[in-house]
Amino acid sequence: MAIVDETVQTATIRNLIPDWPTEFADRYRELGLWEGKTFSTRLDEWAHLYAARTAVVDGDRRLTYRELAARTVELAHGLRGLGIGAGDAVLLQLPNSAEFIVSWFALQRLGAVPVHTQPGHRHLEVSYLAGATRAAAYITTDEFARFDHRLLAAQVADEVPSMTSVIIAGDLGDHAADDRFHVLGDLYVSGDNDFGATAAPSDIALLLLSGGTTGMPKLIGRTHDDYAYNSRVAGDRSRLDADSVYLAILPIAFNYTWNCPGVLSTFRVGGKVVLAPNQDPATCFELIEAEGVTMTAINPQLAPMWLDEREFTDSDLGSLKIIEIGSARLADYEARRIIDEFDATLQQILGMSEGLFCATHLDDDPELLATTQGVPVSEYDEIRVVDADGNVVPDGEVGELTVRGPYTLRGYFDAPEQTAKAVTEDGFYCTGDLVRRLESGHLIVSGRIKDQINRGGEKIAATEVEGALTEHPDIRSIAILGEPDDTLGERSVAFVVLEDGVDELTRRDLATFTESVGLSAYKAPDVVRVVGEMPLTPLGKMDKNALRKLLG
Repeated sequence: MAIVDETVQTATIRNLIPDWPTEFADRYRELGLWEGKTFSTRLDEWAHLYAARTAVVDGDRRLTYRELAARTVELAHGLRGLGIGAGDAVLLQLPNSAEFIVSWFALQRLGAVPVHTQPGHRHLEVSYLAGATRAAAYITTDEFARFDHRLLAAQVADEVPSMTSVIIAGDLGDHAADDRFHVLGDLYVSGDNDFGATAAPSDIALLLLSGGTTGMPKLIGRTHDDYAYNSRVAGDRSRLDADSVYLAILPIAFNYTWNCPGVLSTFRVGGKVVLAPNQDPATCFELIEAEGVTMTAINPQLAPMWLDEREFTDSDLGSLKIIEIGSARLADYEARRIIDEFDATLQQILGMSEGLFCATHLDDDPELLATTQGVPVSEYDEIRVVDADGNVVPDGEVGELTVRGPYTLRGYFDAPEQTAKAVTEDGFYCTGDLVRRLESGHLIVSGRIKDQINRGGEKIAATEVEGALTEHPDIRSIAILGEPDDTLGERSVAFVVLEDGVDELTRRDLATFTESVGLSAYKAPDVVRVVGEMPLTPLGKMDKNALRKLLG
């Protein structure tokens, strides 16, 4: 990656992600896909173009684009005073708040690298991320969702020698005497925007986390060039413009919320970002009315709650034009309900922190909107759907989705072994998603390779069965997993959350229902286990690893 001057990112962090081959990088630049700007430069441009327009709404607080840029300069001075500089990794773990946005851009001004850490991450994940990135600092909140993040921060700082600063958005509590602890609000220092070129456009702008449901997250380094292009084409697919008002409901550190199209795509066109304090549909509906929200993004776990609230709400949702749903496969049945019951366009999503982003077109016919997870947003996304031997399968057949393109990684951060498993010799990232591609280019997710159950030689795609059983009137949420069986090799287990007022659901009930919707008999779950609620990962996805532990 290019060096701008002596203050740019150190080779230590800059060289820990594989680069695009020169021929590809040159082509992406020649085509104008990579525009050669850092996010610090972009924020200054937005402040000039959109000056007095509202950029952020956080409760009673509002920041214009000019104010947002000025606040990031002030905070960058304070962070620099703590010794944070180019190439330093900084854990950023804040709830949806203006502080997250200001901190993110302040780090960009210094050439430092924010590590997107989810509010739900705890000691195991945070200590791992701090150690893996050799983080210099940790920006977090005092308390959130009845959890004291200061205690966690102190524990991690004790364990990770590189971490010399802990910055708290809020009160220091019992840690006021700890020299490592600082109040975020005290770090705003007046000064000129004199930071210069602390990063090159090809440098790492941020570190995202893989969105898998098992194991520790892998780190994904995204450059200024590729991440900005991702933002641009995602926003174009949703037709964002200066009148767009985006409601951030899911965690803001989530790639889906931050940039697909999310916060950054909205800033790019001068729109307004409204930060939801929680995911309660009633709160979100009130914000939609109050702020004239035009677009938001939720996950399939929230969809049933939105449908329930829609039936009783008094809020005026007339401004809402797009409901984006992604991060996991949305059942066709619920997709059709969203289309029928909301006066907004459903936009289905297939995306990943590793890069590739697919979305349905706003003018797709209702059947495509209900049953597919979109089309790649860039014409330069090279898609291959392949069998277990790496051979391309015909359209309509199920295979693994692999991709190469101008915003899809060429390898994980400081993980050559994982990179070798995930990226082919010719640069295609193997997503692990099983999909079918239609002639139109739309992709339909069939499941994950790891979610496939081999029951007596018959292959069962867990996602297919989950989607069918979601239509069962007694089921609110369902997850299908395989467990070892002496006779079958594997048998299928259905974990279900029942609708209110339903006390029991049997295997026979599900077998009858799967038959009625046309599924083969062998796909009916062998075992039914009722749970009170479905565990979720910090990224808001169904946590099948937690469910596997229940299998014993």
